Amino acid sequence: MPRQVLIPIADGSEDIEAVTIIDTLRRAGAKVTVASCASDGSLAVTCSQKTVITADTHIDSCVGKPFHLIALPGGMPGAEHLRDSEALTTLLRDQQKAGKWYAAICASPAVVLAFHGLLDNVHATCYPTFMEQMEGALPRPGDATVIDDRKRVITAQGAGSAMAFAFKLIDALYGKDAYRPIAKQMVADWAL
Repeated sequence: MPRQVLIPIADGSEDIEAVTIIDTLRRAGAKVTVASCASDGSLAVTCSQKTVITADTHIDSCVGKPFHLIALPGGMPGAEHLRDSEALTTLLRDQQKAGKWYAAICASPAVVLAFHGLLDNVHATCYPTFMEQMEGALPRPGDATVIDDRKRVITAQGAGSAMAFAFKLIDALYGKDAYRPIAKQMVADWAL
């Protein structure tokens, strides 16, 4: 049975991070739902570098549905839009309460997760200029990706670590080294 994954996006989300996460997890066999967090209900999202992504659904329709993983791309002001989505905040809190995986990259660990108290006592990293906003977290600024197995949280620093981040997500969903066949297929086995 495929793992259910939610990828929320918003205007200003980082293109490379969003697409890399979506693409890589789908290659691994996950059922990825891309959800727009647009306040006007629109499914079309314009990313930070002007790539337009059409989401599968709106975030409001995802509330109450179970996901094995929720993974947030970064980018600004995308992370702020994700932070301000009440539906996404509800989903993330439910994910934490259920002891299920959630993840964020770039600005989103600080701007979304730490802001909502979802990184309290969690080993985490983020885009370097947002490190001071990691209130409550146990910051690891020297690590490009950080996995806190105990709290079931994965974080990463930015676009350059998007592929390694996506591989860590595959391992969280399917087991240690499950990413290897996907990395080989993508000629990206150098990434980890």
